[in-house]
Amino acid sequence: MKCLFATEFSAARARYQTERAIRSLPIELQKDIGWPEAADTKTGLRNGVGSWAGAK
Repeated sequence: MKCLFATEFSAARARYQTERAIRSLPIELQKDIGWPEAADTKTGLRNGVGSWAGAK
């Protein structure tokens, strides 16, 4: 059971780190690479993490 938890935690952390790195790029670059929801077009604000949080 511990191994499963560690594996899921490791995968979630890797996703978080990847998303954080991509979101640190300029919005124009995010759009160029096709990052989904790079910015909220109505307000110009970046969307928060959570689209993948807890999903399997």
